[in-house]
Amino acid sequence: MRLQVLAAVAALVLTAVAFGNEASAQSGLLGKAVRLDPITLSAGKPLADKPYELESGKYYKLTIKADGSQELAIEGPEFFRNIWINEIVINDIEVRPLGVSSLEFDGEGEAVISFVTIRPGSFYLKIPNTTGETQRAIFNVKG
Repeated sequence: MRLQVLAAVAALVLTAVAFGNEASAQSGLLGKAVRLDPITLSAGKPLADKPYELESGKYYKLTIKADGSQELAIEGPEFFRNIWINEIVINDIEVRPLGVSSLEFDGEGEAVISFVTIRPGSFYLKIPNTTGETQRAIFNVKG
């Protein structure tokens, strides 16, 4: 009887360990967000030094800062359609939108977007009406 109890306890512990690793790998919003390098909106300055490399299904936080040098917006409808936005925090106000296509900064400020990537692909955020490569931030999402 005692041996059977020990065997049952060992089986439960091994099962918990096996599923615990899988559960923590798939924790999504329950896990800690991966903080991405911030994007700074500044007149004539590049948005990002290099492309962002993301994984589908992971939770991320992206800070977008405007230095107030010019009224600037950032848009990326394809990017926003392929992520699930948990919230956008602006001046300690939490916004939980159903959809976003752009953010516009009339002056200095900061917005923090927390999101989960949904679909693999290459997406970008860019300053509207610009074509230069330095005026966009590229997000490569792997499956």
